[in-house]
Amino acid sequence: MTARRQVRDRAARVLMVLDGPYPSDRGGGAEAQVGLLSAAMRTRGQAVTVVTPMTIGGPMAPVSRVAGVPVCRLRYPRIRWLGGPCLWLVLAMFLHARRRHYDVWHVHVARSLATVCALLGPLLGKRVVIKVSGSWDLEQGALAADPSLSGRIVRRCLRRADAWQAISRRIAATLARRGMPGERIAEIPNAVDSDATGAGPRHVRDDDRIRLVFVGRLVEEKDLPTLLRAFSDVVATAPRLQLTIVGSGPLEDALIALADELALGARVSFTGHLDEVRPVLANADIGVLPSRFEGLSNSLLECMAARLPMIASRISGNEDFVRHGENGWLFEPGDRAGLTAVLRAAAATDAATRAAMGASARETVIRQAGVDAVLRRLRSVYEGRQADAPVPGAIERSH
Repeated sequence: MTARRQVRDRAARVLMVLDGPYPSDRGGGAEAQVGLLSAAMRTRGQAVTVVTPMTIGGPMAPVSRVAGVPVCRLRYPRIRWLGGPCLWLVLAMFLHARRRHYDVWHVHVARSLATVCALLGPLLGKRVVIKVSGSWDLEQGALAADPSLSGRIVRRCLRRADAWQAISRRIAATLARRGMPGERIAEIPNAVDSDATGAGPRHVRDDDRIRLVFVGRLVEEKDLPTLLRAFSDVVATAPRLQLTIVGSGPLEDALIALADELALGARVSFTGHLDEVRPVLANADIGVLPSRFEGLSNSLLECMAARLPMIASRISGNEDFVRHGENGWLFEPGDRAGLTAVLRAAAATDAATRAAMGASARETVIRQAGVDAVLRRLRSVYEGRQADAPVPGAIERSH
């Protein structure tokens, strides 16, 4: 009986492959997803390990446990031009040495480490699943529309992967256009822990203010200047609106200065980075995500799981979950007038309707991206079966 056939007879032993420090104090979406999924697998009795490079600024222990999950960190020389190839070799040696320990290698970024796995997997009889979670890989990396010569070589290597996890319909459609076999593409979103997010009661307030909240990195792609300018367009006619911006990043000072320039005063508050955002979400009424591009925002899922209807740009990920007028409002990315219009619509929505929209948002997230739903679909991919068809109710359009 082959190793791949044996996977169908028991839960697959999974190796999660990351390319950055883990855990990270302010880790990105990939790190957050690996943490959530690996912990959930472990509590359900599935064997899982994380492997990642040992990088400056991250933990330096070669082996540790995070939420009970083993984490292996690979040492390599940090020498320009040489460090990368050395890391690839170290990873290849690790995969070969541990070839009997894992059935599936789940790689969370479609870059160099994914190439190593895609090349070695067929040779060692391991199933390789590559996750595409953001725009960088599809616009600048080997999966770009017009890659360099080296990019084309890497793409040929990546095509050896057994399956591709696309976290949005738009990403799935793009992968197919870039030459990945359609039968290997599984539309499986990021997961959200709905029991931890939004499980408790919402705060009861004695005022009639409508609190909007943004949670995320303060970086260019989030397009927060457009949000602040649109917010300034409605404050005179929507005096109950308030906006809280949670997060830190390189644009923090510039955004605070813009809020002052727009005379938003006490109507907009900046909290900086928060390790725990659930109290802020429980005190909010509406979530906002004005990004120009995303893969699928963990912040979107967490806000919706916390029963917040969403004001969101019509981009990858957002359009799979937000249904205009039912559990939120959509506008075209970068469209200040469009965002102003949906802010006015949100401000005019009564509390009972907002609550109903928030309940719909949570139901949508649990059905499409709850941990159990995502793990069930991932197990199908790990076992070599076609993942379930996309959940009914998600959008049909893709770009």
